Amino acid sequence: MRDTFNEINITPLTDIFLVLLIIMMVVAPLLDQQGLNLTVPDLVKQEHMSKNDVKVMTVYVSADNKYYYKGEEVQADKLGELISQEAKDYKDGLMIQAQSDSSHGAVVKLMDEARNSGVTAISLTEG
Repeated sequence: MRDTFNEINITPLTDIFLVLLIIMMVVAPLLDQQGLNLTVPDLVKQEHMSKNDVKVMTVYVSADNKYYYKGEEVQADKLGELISQEAKDYKDGLMIQAQSDSSHGAVVKLMDEARNSGVTAISLTEG
């Protein structure tokens, strides 16, 4: 008569867990090395330029997330059209002057509209 098997052999299960643990220990340090590659500009001496030499389009973002260009309010849905028309006259790009209380979303929307309009040089400052 054959004996019945009453216990589970956990040795193969333990081997699998040890192999998974070793794999995780090898892979985990590699996951921390992901990130953005940023090129930080070197410190250069600033040359004095007259305002006539600089061709930068400036758009203000107020604390209540409204957009202003040349002192006039611009509706959010008209930003792309305005930037497309005005970008031809401003070869040096776009300067976004955002108040510290303005929302991140309002600034990002302006940046997206500028990129979609073909502006490649975008600067951001607190104003």
